[in-house]
Amino acid sequence: MCFFFKQSKSEKELQKHFQAKFINGRLIHPDDYNGFSHPYTAVIKNESPKVIDFLQWGLIPHWAKDRSFQKNTLNARIETITEKPSFRDCVTHRCIIPADGFYEWQWMDEKGKRKEKYHIHLPNEELFGFAGLWSKWTDNESGEFIETYAILTTEANELMAKIHNSKKRMPVILHPDSKTDWLLDAKLEMANDLLVGDNIGGDLVTSCSN
Repeated sequence: MCFFFKQSKSEKELQKHFQAKFINGRLIHPDDYNGFSHPYTAVIKNESPKVIDFLQWGLIPHWAKDRSFQKNTLNARIETITEKPSFRDCVTHRCIIPADGFYEWQWMDEKGKRKEKYHIHLPNEELFGFAGLWSKWTDNESGEFIETYAILTTEANELMAKIHNSKKRMPVILHPDSKTDWLLDAKLEMANDLLVGDNIGGDLVTSCSN
């Protein structure tokens, strides 16, 4: 799973790395994001791949009556996104969520009463992108138009299975050469091969973060 991530890079660094520009506001980042507070974070959507926008974490499908289940759509399992009602209408609404680290807790006993927090990142805390899905939603009560997203997850690799030993999942991290393909290629079959087969998780570095 992925409910907490870090994005501590500057606007300039993000724009250079992703070859995109901020045009709808300025980057405000607290370094660490907690998904359960549904923050707005920097996101690049497939409909405007040269623009870095701000979307709210926790996908709300277009048909939802309210935000009640938003806390359950922070993540989307890549294996089932074509089946789940929350995500199946969004499978071609691709996005990239910039980050330079994320956090996971290792269970130290069978029931998870004792946990150890890990910070997972690339060498030198380089920027990378989570693969995600996004959606447009209108609040019927207020008329507010909101764009939201979910981070895709996949089966944990060997390293992450030892850390996330309760669910054995990890976020889908895009290979540097795959960012454009993920945004612009609408073939889901290719996306599965691209993301799961070429996931750069083998390059991840971990450290205790208590």
